[in-house]
Amino acid sequence: MNIGDKVRLLRAKEQGVVSRFLPGDMIEIEIEDGFRIPVMRSEIVPVSPLEAERLLKTNTYAPQKPAASASSLAILSNQGIYLAFLPVNDREYTLHLINNTDWEFAYALGEESAAPAGGVQFRGVHSGLLKPKSQQKMNDLYTHATFENWPTFVVQGLWFRAGKSSLRPPLVKRFKARASTFFKNKVTVPVLSQPGFQTQLDAEAESTAPAPAGTRPQPAGAVPQRPSARPTTIRPDELKAEMLKAKTDLGALSVEKPSSVVDLHVEALLPNGPGNRTPSDLLTVQLHHFEKNLENAIASGMNDITFIHGVGSGALKTEIHRRLGQHPNVRFFEDAQKQKFGYGATKVTIK
Repeated sequence: MNIGDKVRLLRAKEQGVVSRFLPGDMIEIEIEDGFRIPVMRSEIVPVSPLEAERLLKTNTYAPQKPAASASSLAILSNQGIYLAFLPVNDREYTLHLINNTDWEFAYALGEESAAPAGGVQFRGVHSGLLKPKSQQKMNDLYTHATFENWPTFVVQGLWFRAGKSSLRPPLVKRFKARASTFFKNKVTVPVLSQPGFQTQLDAEAESTAPAPAGTRPQPAGAVPQRPSARPTTIRPDELKAEMLKAKTDLGALSVEKPSSVVDLHVEALLPNGPGNRTPSDLLTVQLHHFEKNLENAIASGMNDITFIHGVGSGALKTEIHRRLGQHPNVRFFEDAQKQKFGYGATKVTIK
């Protein structure tokens, strides 16, 4: 399931479009009236094109209201422009531009790289028109050995949809792949339905406003969008495989071995105080720190690691145990030594 997919609720009549992923296995969907509601992932199912067409048909046995046109009832997928890198083999990747929206997308793709004489030079790569739910494969192959020298990819695009629709501002995004985040996000790429690495260019969390004069826009994708998206499961086996390659391939994939005991208390993570963070924000900080240390422990070959989460309301412990129970590289987990930590710590044994 991806952003832009049409779904319907199992226990209600509403249907809508996936707008973003929320923590705790929740998904936000936009329903017909433009409202966005959070629902559990288990409470929605994808809508096939044939089913969507049937759901839009007017009931001929209830003609009390004028029949609405299909265009007025249709739910638009307004987001879903991706840059995706699909592995050809263990050394090369192909670049694809994907349009998983219901809009036509006229695009120009280019590369920015350092000029020999200083500054930045631009090279046009491809331009064209992407129909809704389509993709375009680019000609260039990008090799793993030259990953650190990959250019900054620049995508410029205009939106079009026949008939009445709101005016959408042009899309201008830059993306620079970073080794520290790139290899952690292998997913099933929408439209292509193949495994690969991707970044979403039109996510709501990213501002579409132009950069101030005299400054360069922040490259899209340079910072993971975890606050506005469902946390991505990191694949430690892939990270280990990248670490075991020749040193020329490692780049920035250095992993810091964590302490055998990690304190997740807010006071330990935020020594200057929580500031204006809400309880939900603080829980996100704690879970991010937990996942980072767990994956570093796995990647660095540790046998076990202990997380001090405290007792409190139990929300942090419950979520940690839920994620540990689904993790493919966790052998088992248990309450740590009660004599030392009380009931507020969990020991994780790694495969």
